[in-house]
Amino acid sequence: MQPRNMSMSGVVDLAAVKAAGEAKVKAEQARAEAARHGGTAAVPPSSLVIDVDEAGFERDVLQRSSEVPVVIDFWAEWCEPCKQLSPVLERLAHEYNGRFVLAKIDVDANQMLMQQFGIQGIPAVFAVVAGQALPLFQGAAPEAQIRGTLDQLIQVGEERFGLTGIAVDADAEGARAAEPEDVVPVGPYDALLEAAVQALDANDFGGAAQAYRNVLADDPGNTEAKLGLAQAELLTRVRDMDPQQVREDAAGKPADVQAQIAAADLDLVGGHVEDAFSRLVETVRRTAGDDRDAARVRLLELFEVIGGDDPRVTAARQALARVLF
Repeated sequence: MQPRNMSMSGVVDLAAVKAAGEAKVKAEQARAEAARHGGTAAVPPSSLVIDVDEAGFERDVLQRSSEVPVVIDFWAEWCEPCKQLSPVLERLAHEYNGRFVLAKIDVDANQMLMQQFGIQGIPAVFAVVAGQALPLFQGAAPEAQIRGTLDQLIQVGEERFGLTGIAVDADAEGARAAEPEDVVPVGPYDALLEAAVQALDANDFGGAAQAYRNVLADDPGNTEAKLGLAQAELLTRVRDMDPQQVREDAAGKPADVQAQIAAADLDLVGGHVEDAFSRLVETVRRTAGDDRDAARVRLLELFEVIGGDDPRVTAARQALARVLF
């Protein structure tokens, strides 16, 4: 397959001036917030090249693209040109030292993503910048061409979206490898988690949320606390709602994003999980800017309430990826 260079000019059309300005402001705000908390932690070199699947696409590509351009390498084991291109991309990811992250997607194992990006042949290389997708090139391109495309991508990320890359700490690799794989978090958390459950039973949603936050402050990956916090926050939001009024507003004002978000919360509390997800996916599809971001963020919050392993969440993540592109 002969390499086919793809224009970078499309990034302006994809983002639009307003969206680009908003993304830049948000990136600057995120950096300022990180600086107030001692700065963003540096990542080890191994984090510059990652394998991504459909389940992790939202987190590993879309969310990460808000801080650094993510270059996507669509490949397959049987693809001979891929075996020429992939090592070059991996080497350049390390050479550029945090100016972009390389996400490798095996098309055989992730055909849904292949379809969503409209891949006709591999290798195919795309980028996602501040949530905006754009094609880079197709085929085993020469290294000089790849470097030029990457330089242009990085420039676009900086100038239009304020993305300056991520810090890399070569020493962090050894430190991470030295850590035991099955480290038991500092605890105990049983008392805090039990207090949170009791607060939920007593309809003290604020107290429950605080108890879960106390656990997460010490153990950010605690699954039970993350799930509990999402549930407590949802119950807090719907507690004072007038269900009939919320339903009327959502039906009568389809363009009102906040009305759709409120109705989705009620859907979920009422056990209508697919309805809640579908409502917000559709809202994301037909909105832009802050409205779109608000609907997307609430959808991700509702995913936390149900749990990432639920097939309904998996299906909704795939639907969200389709409308985002």
